[in-house]
Amino acid sequence: MATAEVGDDVFGDDPSVHRLENNVAELLGKQAAVFVSSGTQSNLCALMAHCQRGDEYLVGDHAHTYMFEGGGAAVLGSIQPQTVPMLESGMLDLDAARSSIKPDDAHFARTRLLCLENTTDGKVLSLDDLRSGRELADEYNLGYHLDGARLWNAAIALGVDPADVAASFDTVSVCLSKGLGAPIGSVLSGSSELIDEARKWRKMLGGAMRQVGLIAAAGEHAVDNHIDRLADDHRNAETLAEGLADIDGLEVDAQNTNMVFVRVIGDIGGLENRLLDRGVMTRWSGNTSRMVLHLDVSEADVATVITSVAEELNC
Repeated sequence: MATAEVGDDVFGDDPSVHRLENNVAELLGKQAAVFVSSGTQSNLCALMAHCQRGDEYLVGDHAHTYMFEGGGAAVLGSIQPQTVPMLESGMLDLDAARSSIKPDDAHFARTRLLCLENTTDGKVLSLDDLRSGRELADEYNLGYHLDGARLWNAAIALGVDPADVAASFDTVSVCLSKGLGAPIGSVLSGSSELIDEARKWRKMLGGAMRQVGLIAAAGEHAVDNHIDRLADDHRNAETLAEGLADIDGLEVDAQNTNMVFVRVIGDIGGLENRLLDRGVMTRWSGNTSRMVLHLDVSEADVATVITSVAEELNC
């Protein structure tokens, strides 16, 4: 980052940004890409590139773009979300999606886009699932967008190239932080036409930055060096899940890629603060927690977490 060659990305002349965008586009098998500050901004730029005011997009009823991005599509894009039930796998119920597609009638918002997420709560969608969504989108002439913040994890879990996960989609958003370890940033990829449109919306949303090559250089390092090592996070998650499952008073509800979902049987009391006193930062909703493995969590850290939780629950 300290030696990154920079320019003015507002004018499109930051060489570090260009290298990152070209690299990600090639990795995902797309024509073009645009670097943005966050996954929320990336998804919003995609939705606004696909849809006009008064259009709607089909989205999972627990999907990140619907639940956790501030309603930006509706507030800033005047795009109506039409929620669709999600299956246990994280895939949309495509029969329900089909029945939610509006007829060509002035009474209805125009259905323009189908959105999927991979991974969802660490659960990986199969390539067959992704292709089945493509078939539905093609049947009704819809755009097809993937919130692939953790696409890299999905590719590692499936044992395929990132481009294989992205292949079915018109646009794909990927995150550079999370498991890859960059401090900030996401990249939206797709056709040259859609990315040109998304770049215009990025400017309007305040996301066009000047010497941002400083950050793009970190993203480039992450993409070049940290994708394959996500398998380490998956193995560490398995170790964590196995260790926590052996603790009296604790249940492991699921272990998916790099995420472990745990539940304390009964009241957790001040467990979150007690663990923090031991140097273990966790977040609890009631008596449940989602624990996420990433670049900065080692095998030794996993052992520390298991020991700390066991001692606090059984003290």
